[in-house]
Amino acid sequence: MAFKDRTEAGKILARKLQKYADRPDLLVLALPRGGVPVAYEIALALDCPLDLFIVRKLGVPGHEELAMGAIASGGFRVLNQDIVEQLSIPEWEVEAVAQREMQEMERRENAYRGSRPPVPISSRCVILVDDGLATGSTMLAAIRAVRAQKPSRIVVAVPVAPPDTCEAIRKEADDVICAETPVMFVAVGLWYRDFAQTSDEEVKHLFEEAARRSERKVQ
Repeated sequence: MAFKDRTEAGKILARKLQKYADRPDLLVLALPRGGVPVAYEIALALDCPLDLFIVRKLGVPGHEELAMGAIASGGFRVLNQDIVEQLSIPEWEVEAVAQREMQEMERRENAYRGSRPPVPISSRCVILVDDGLATGSTMLAAIRAVRAQKPSRIVVAVPVAPPDTCEAIRKEADDVICAETPVMFVAVGLWYRDFAQTSDEEVKHLFEEAARRSERKVQ
């Protein structure tokens, strides 16, 4: 186990991201829910804004833990065509899963963000944060959706991921910080002593705290 909890993981990542600390265009984007406590510590240490970027995995029907793709804020979608074709998943079934996950994504946007508008991404150096990667499909969807909004740079920062996933993400992002890259990976949760599910309430609380801090800084 590499990390006590997501808070400790965020502090460790923040130290590895210090080269970005003085950029005035810096923005940390958290992938809810588990990425939020990690990203909060990074934004706090680097003294920059925190925003949310919601990505939902598209699970294979009947085997939801297996990702056949993902959708992200702004309606962006990535499909793993190899899995779709290997399992002969019909288009209507992909659409049904996508529509269900879109509804959950919209629910989370409303629950977490309320009336706060998204922070503009264009021309900013964006750090995308999650609490770990397995296949990397959700992060890949996030990178491509953020790239479409023309940031100056995309950095992916995660506490733990298998080496091959980090290499795959490195082909899409401008910089990748993986604190731990165990060959014997198995699952993200095995690298935390406390990997309790992050609640909607915790996400909302941390997001509001970060927003208030940014507002005080502007005043």
